[in-house]
Amino acid sequence: MSTSQAIYAGWMEIPDRAIQEQAHAEEAVLAALVDEYSGTLYRVAFSVLRNPADAEDAVQETFLRVLRHRHTLHEVRDHRVWLIRIVWNVVLDRKRRAKTRPETDDVAELARVLPSNGLSAEAIAAATQHHARVLGCIDQLPEKERQVLLLSAFEELSSVEIASVLGITESSVRSRLFRARNLMAELLNHTRSLR
Repeated sequence: MSTSQAIYAGWMEIPDRAIQEQAHAEEAVLAALVDEYSGTLYRVAFSVLRNPADAEDAVQETFLRVLRHRHTLHEVRDHRVWLIRIVWNVVLDRKRRAKTRPETDDVAELARVLPSNGLSAEAIAAATQHHARVLGCIDQLPEKERQVLLLSAFEELSSVEIASVLGITESSVRSRLFRARNLMAELLNHTRSLR
């Protein structure tokens, strides 16, 4: 091999090595995002879809979208909010396509979600019934208020983060959240009076 061929071969190895190192770094970041946020994304998806398989599919679709845009990960300031916004959009797209909201009355799924450390069977049943009542009341909320309440109560996002996820102003978030909480109180009081 001539000297010029050796130099050329050396130049070709540097970009390949750099590209491989960048690919490994991106894979590590993606793996860390999956480890840290997959549970959160599942809860967001499940809170809207109410179907474990659909929620898992939404999380997978979210990470596929992240994979497609992995070269821009370094530009994202808050990965948690960014990922929640993506899964939120995936879930809304699925709901629009389906035009119906699949509900689950699967007691086994509710038992998996609810804590049961040291509770009696009666306490678990009461908690499951209460959980179902709360979810039913959330379903009765107008869509805008329901979205804000789900992100605030279940995912504990701040109003700034919710505004970012939904693409609305922070003051709109606060007013929707105020209305949602008042409506929830009324709905829960109404369901208690019916018992």
